[in-house]
Formats: sequence, structure tokens, C-alpha cells
Amino acid sequence: MSGAYGRVLVVDDNKVIRQLIRVNLELEGFEVVTAADGVECLDLVHEVRPDVITLDVVMPRLDGVQTAARLRADPRTGHLPVAVISACTPYEVDSGSAAGVDAFLAKPFEPSELVRMVRRLVDRENTVPLDGRRGAGTAGSAAG
Repeated sequence: MSGAYGRVLVVDDNKVIRQLIRVNLELEGFEVVTAADGVECLDLVHEVRPDVITLDVVMPRLDGVQTAARLRADPRTGHLPVAVISACTPYEVDSGSAAGVDAFLAKPFEPSELVRMVRRLVDRENTVPLDGRRGAGTAGSAAG
């Protein structure tokens, strides 16, 4: 695990949002690497070896739901906690859940909610049961 609390790969096509998430997580001791879309995420993930990945849904080239599905399908990344940080419409939550997303955080979000969600996912990643199975969870305003 890198950084005081872990390494997070933040994926969002909006540079301002990427920086907002980065600053909030770095202030809490996380190491943050960013990507502008799902294609860049998939290119970086094996090099970066993050503890958690956050994804926006609406992005060019490869959206967040498709990216989550590809991460889950790869045995090297299938175990990684994935959170969607997006509008969290019912469609996004349903399709994200079906793709294996672990948590949802609705934009706009409170920085404390972001940090709490990422910490929870890092903690869960470090305590995956011996059978390797994970349950889907939610965070933020999408669901409890």
C-alpha cells in the first residue's frame, strides 16, 4: 500500500473534478494518480496498482460502467474496490451495480463523504475474506 492510507486511481474526464478529488484525498494521506477516461485507466491500472479506483460514468472513449465491467473481468483487477462518483441516476446505479461497482457517491459531494467512502473501500480491500468474495455496497447519497 502506498501513501499513508493507500493509492487511489481517480478517473474523470473533467480536469477540475479530478483535481478536486485529488486534493481532498491527498490532504487525508492518500496517494492519488489520475486518468482522463476509462481507456487511460485500463492502460495505467497495472502500472499504478491502486488500492481503490474511482470512476465517473459519462466519459469519452470508454465510460465508467464499461470500465468497471472490464476491471471486474480481468483476474488481475477483479478484486479491486471500484467506486462511481457521478450524478448517480437510477440508471447509473443499476448499471454500475450490475458491472460490479462497490460504492456510489453522488456529485456534488461533501469532501468528508469522499474520504469516508475511500477509506471504507481501502479497509475492505485489506480485509478481503479468504474465499475472495466481496459484497456490493453503497456510499453517499445514492443509497445507505
